[in-house]
Amino acid sequence: MGRTVESYRMALEDEMRRWKGFSKALRTEDREAFTALMDACRLYASAGSNATQPILFEPMVMSILLFQQKKIHKLEKALDAVKQAR
Repeated sequence: MGRTVESYRMALEDEMRRWKGFSKALRTEDREAFTALMDACRLYASAGSNATQPILFEPMVMSILLFQQKKIHKLEKALDAVKQAR
């Protein structure tokens, strides 16, 4: 019988576990930022599973970039609103 392929979410969690040593070596502030990036990967896990990329790290990075781009866009809008209120 054929081998069952691990789901993207399970593979994602496995990949994040592999980065545990890296995370532990970070300073507290950096570790919090790293955890936020890993949470961003989880946030877009559904999209990542549909990307069908053979390299798991690629949809992880794209998830992080998308999350950060959304934050940048939100901050830019808030800054524009502050500038216009002056």
